[in-house]
Amino acid sequence: MNHSLYRKLDWMLIFCYLILVIFGWMNVYASVSGEESRIFDFSTKYGMHLIWIASAFIIATLILFAIPPKLYTVFAWWFYVIVVLMLFAVIFVGVEVNGSKSWFALGPLRLQPAEFSKIATSVALAVLMGKYGYKFNHFPDAINALTVIGLPMLLIVMEKETGSALVYLGFLFVMYREGMSGWVLIYGLMSILLFIITLIFSPFIAVLTSIGILTILIGAQSRQFFKYLMIGIAVIIVLGLLPEFLDIKAIAAINPLDANSWIVILTAPVALFLLIRSMYKRNKIMRKYMLAFLCGICIIFSVDFVFDNILQDHQRARIETLFGMKEDLMGVGYNVHQSLIAIGSGGFGGKGFLNGTQTRFDFVPEQSTDFIFCTIGEEWGFLGTMSVIIIYLIMLVRILNSAEKQKDAYIRIYGYCVASCLFMHVFINIGMTIGLMPVIGIPLPFLSYGGSSLWAFTILLFIYIRLDLERWR
Repeated sequence: MNHSLYRKLDWMLIFCYLILVIFGWMNVYASVSGEESRIFDFSTKYGMHLIWIASAFIIATLILFAIPPKLYTVFAWWFYVIVVLMLFAVIFVGVEVNGSKSWFALGPLRLQPAEFSKIATSVALAVLMGKYGYKFNHFPDAINALTVIGLPMLLIVMEKETGSALVYLGFLFVMYREGMSGWVLIYGLMSILLFIITLIFSPFIAVLTSIGILTILIGAQSRQFFKYLMIGIAVIIVLGLLPEFLDIKAIAAINPLDANSWIVILTAPVALFLLIRSMYKRNKIMRKYMLAFLCGICIIFSVDFVFDNILQDHQRARIETLFGMKEDLMGVGYNVHQSLIAIGSGGFGGKGFLNGTQTRFDFVPEQSTDFIFCTIGEEWGFLGTMSVIIIYLIMLVRILNSAEKQKDAYIRIYGYCVASCLFMHVFINIGMTIGLMPVIGIPLPFLSYGGSSLWAFTILLFIYIRLDLERWR
C-alpha cells in the first residue's frame, strides 16, 4: 500500500476503538481484581484480557497493512460456509455455558463461532448485494439475501444463543438502505408492539390498539384525517364497551364466547371485506393496511402459544420480570436489580476507579462481561456512561457517513453491516443493564471481557477501515 494513503486512514475510528478497548480493560480489572491483584497476573480475567487486547492489536495491524482487501471478496463464500459449518458442529460437540451450547473448547481457551458469524454474514451479504444488477425488490434477489442472513441466525437459535440471534435483525437496516420497503420495518415494530400489549394486557386491548393505529395510518394517507380519526375513536369506544355488554346477566346466560372472541368476529369480516374491495379497486395502500390488520390479529392470538410453548422457562421468566408481570428480585430479576443499584449509586461523577461497592463485592454476576456497563455507571457515573455512549455514536455516524461516500456498492453495504451489528449490540446490552430489555446475554463491543467478542469486533471494524481506503485510490 502506498505510504501516502496511511494519512487517509480513519484515525478517528481507530482512536475511538483504542479508547473503548483500554477503558474496557480498566473496568474488567475493576470488576474482578482484589486488594492484592497484580496487573500482569495472567491467571485472572483481566490478565487474560490483556492477552486478548494485544492479539487484537496484532490482528488489526495485519488487516490494515498486510492483508490485501481483495481477499475478502475472493474468499467471502468460503469463509461463510466454514462459519456455518462451525455453527452447525458446535450444536453437537460444543461446550454448554449458561444454558447455551455455543462454545468450542480448545484446551483452556474457548471459541464462540456465533461472534465470527457476523463477520462472515456481513462479507457474504456485501458480495451478494454489491454485485452488478442486484435489486432487492426483485424477489429471487431478496430471497438470496434473506437466506444468507437466516441460515446462521437459525443455527444460533438452535444453540439457544438468543442474544446473538437478535443481532441479525439489524441486517434489516442494511436491506432497507438497499431498497427494501420501509413498511417492512414498520410492520416489524408494530408486531413487537402488539406482542407486548397482548402479553401485558389482553388480546382485546391489542385489537383495539390495532384499530387505532390503522385509523391513523389511513387518515394520514387521505385528505380527511379528522374524519377517519373520529370514525376510529367511535369504533374503539363502541367496541370498548363490549365487555360491559357481555357481562349483562341476560346476555351472559346465552353467550358462550368471551370479549376476545367477539372482537375478532366483529372486526375480521369487515377487514376481509375491505381487503377484497381494495383488490377490486386496485387500491394498493388500503390492501396493505387490511393485510397488515389481519396479520396483526393472527399475531395477537398466537402470543399465548408462542409464550407458553416456544419460549424457554428462563426466557419467559425474564420477559415477565421486565414487564412487571412478576417480581423476583432474588431470582431472574436479581442481575438487573443490582445493576440498577450500581448505576444509580454512581451519581453524576461516579464513586471513582476501584471504589464501587457493588463492583468490588460482586453483587452483580457477569459484571466483567454482559453487565460491564453497570461497572462504568457505578465507578464513573453519568459522565462516564454518557462518554461511552457518545463514543459509540461517533463511531456509528462516521461509519455510516463514509459508507455513503463509497463508489463501490460492496464497501457501502459492508459498512452498513458493521454499523448495524455495532448498533444492535450497544442498544441491546445497555438496554438490558438498565432494565429496558430482557437479559439475553450479549457483550458490549470492545468493552466486555472475552477473546471471541473482542477479536470478532476488531476484525469486523478494521476490515471496513481498510476497505474505506479504496475510495482514495
